[in-house]
Amino acid sequence: MRVSGSPTPNAGRKRAKNDPADPAETATRQLRELQTPLRFIRGVGPTRAEQLGRLGLKSVEDLLYHLPFRYEDRRLVKRCRDAVPGETATFVGRLAGLRKRFDPRRRAQLISAALVDDSGAVSLFWYRAPAYLAAALAEGRRLAVHGRVEQGPGGEKRLVHPEFEALDEGADEPLERIVPVYVRPGGVALNLMRRWVARALADYGDRLPDSLPPATLERRGLLAVRDALARLHRPDRDADADELNRFSSRAHRSVVFDELLYLQLGLGLRKRLRRTGDAVPLGKPARSYAAEMRRLLPFRLTVAQERVLSEIDRDLQASHPMQRLVQGDVGSGKTMVAWLASLRVMERGAQAVWLAPTELLAEQHFRNLRPFAEALGLRAALVTGGLRGAERARLLGAVERGEIPFVVGTHAIIQEGVRAARMGLGVIDEQHRFGVLQRLSLRKLAGDAGSLSAPEPHLLLMSATPIPRSLAMVLYGDMDVSFLDQMPPGRRPVLTEVFGEEQRRAVYEAIVEELRRGHQAFVVYPLVEASDRLADVRDATRMAERMRAGAFRGFRVGLLHGRMSPEERDAVMRSFRDGTLQLLVCTTVVEVGIDVPNATVMVVEHADRFGLSQLHQLRGRVGRGGAPGRCLLINRAPGNPAAERRLKVMETEHDGFKIAEADLALRGPGEWLGTRQSGQGDFRTVNLVRDARLLLEAREEAEILLAADPGLEKPESAAIRAILMHRWGRRLELGAAG
Repeated sequence: MRVSGSPTPNAGRKRAKNDPADPAETATRQLRELQTPLRFIRGVGPTRAEQLGRLGLKSVEDLLYHLPFRYEDRRLVKRCRDAVPGETATFVGRLAGLRKRFDPRRRAQLISAALVDDSGAVSLFWYRAPAYLAAALAEGRRLAVHGRVEQGPGGEKRLVHPEFEALDEGADEPLERIVPVYVRPGGVALNLMRRWVARALADYGDRLPDSLPPATLERRGLLAVRDALARLHRPDRDADADELNRFSSRAHRSVVFDELLYLQLGLGLRKRLRRTGDAVPLGKPARSYAAEMRRLLPFRLTVAQERVLSEIDRDLQASHPMQRLVQGDVGSGKTMVAWLASLRVMERGAQAVWLAPTELLAEQHFRNLRPFAEALGLRAALVTGGLRGAERARLLGAVERGEIPFVVGTHAIIQEGVRAARMGLGVIDEQHRFGVLQRLSLRKLAGDAGSLSAPEPHLLLMSATPIPRSLAMVLYGDMDVSFLDQMPPGRRPVLTEVFGEEQRRAVYEAIVEELRRGHQAFVVYPLVEASDRLADVRDATRMAERMRAGAFRGFRVGLLHGRMSPEERDAVMRSFRDGTLQLLVCTTVVEVGIDVPNATVMVVEHADRFGLSQLHQLRGRVGRGGAPGRCLLINRAPGNPAAERRLKVMETEHDGFKIAEADLALRGPGEWLGTRQSGQGDFRTVNLVRDARLLLEAREEAEILLAADPGLEKPESAAIRAILMHRWGRRLELGAAG
């Protein structure tokens, strides 16, 4: 008995063939049918569907987009006598001498056999063989076996843990073909995965909607997605196997382009949505604060700063609210750019409100900028959680009436009851520390917070974590992005050196030498406390105690980590900033936001465990004053090629954007996307390192489509809009918040 409304295999397919040509309805129905749960695929059932679900494969659509990660080229099947040790090859024959025995030492089943053809035999071995594999092997069974040939005892040629496929007797399917290899759950044989994908393709392949317009297909030389997926799951016999394994085939490019195009369409629509709103009107300048400020500066702005300020000026003159992200390395001058932009707003009679993630960073901005504000005759206020009672009421009243044009605050400023009626610009520092709703709350400080049609203030976001341009197009494609890719003259790079554990004495001596000169130092550890799972990894808590009692006895040593309360962390950082503490033992909680010009040494323990961008951020904490800085990286994983490559980049490269590109290439996009864009989700088929060029092409194509139909509201855009809404859902509605 089936519950009403439950999807069934092939549901509605007959009716679909005779549908009236309503593209939106057709696409919507097709997409709905593709959500059929996998348990309804013939041969899958509830138990197997649950196994597939652990891989994130829950619907037919999920399975169709689950592309092979590798292809075996079986078009040149080798004879057993031609097996060459060291080569990977495919052999076809029958199992002989099959032995299955339990190995008590390994506590697993060991299987051995020979694969025999008319030319000879090769030996096959499986150690720790799972039950499903043992059940699939039987004496006399005809198999296609693929693996690396090894030289065994006495010149025996053997394959250890080869992949295999049981061949049906009398099957007319050619053996000489390119065979897809899938990531699969434990306990699921590869031939089952191939069978289920083939069944899903046969039953539902024609439900894949025409997602790429014909003009786009022609311009970009692409295939329709349903054709591309068919070729990827069942490659033609004359396909280029190397292209398939490089993910560079025409079919691969088509599927990747499709995913990137809809990403860029979604971002483009969110950007246009934001531009339909009205910006808070800015009057004519009553006084040129920005020009006066430039005369106060003891230095000239860099070319990059001037370029970014020009971009911001253009935004401030537009009728729609600005939403611009300024990306720049530590020390590239983001704060001065934001301050001059704030002055451009304040000279027009509006307020500038800055939001910082911690009290310490808010205080730092306030302390650094208040002298400039006072020199220009501007009132400034600091609003933090520590503000209480009558003082809070007095200060917030002045802010609400617009009497204080420059306001710096923490989360306390976006709490209920805080208003800045004349707010023209919001500046968010370390913007990745804030969520979408918090950014919305900052905008609502101005005017009527409850009105959807109320004019909105301009928004300037700042990030000190350089992101590769290709990734910025994904994470921030709905914003305007400015790059501060030039350092001010005279800023010396921090000398970076890699040390092994045996060189620890030299590292400690370097720290002591700097402390005796009156400077300060950081020592960063990956763990807060000792871990049973990571017994070889040192932690900040125990090492702080050892340092106080050992090599740094006589120096003032502090401890800082993320498990402390915000008040405790701020108190420790103030002590370090003010020089009460000389050596700060800490975790990566110091990665961003603190400016201690007297700190000259950054030591990173277990540097092999950190990503490049994180190491670069830590390095940026020192050398910010007059004395040169040193970054000493201790590699506790000698012989780890990946760690050595990362640390070599740190020794030789100081440009944050180049380091970010290297980090993306070494780590891949998964971590970036997983941590920096909540809700965006991982890609199905895209690799941003490999597909950077396709990303640019997809962005160009999205701009062409949106230029012709900005809201995707024309009849010819109906199917595209339906697919877009299916893939993006409610995320399009948060466009105004970035």
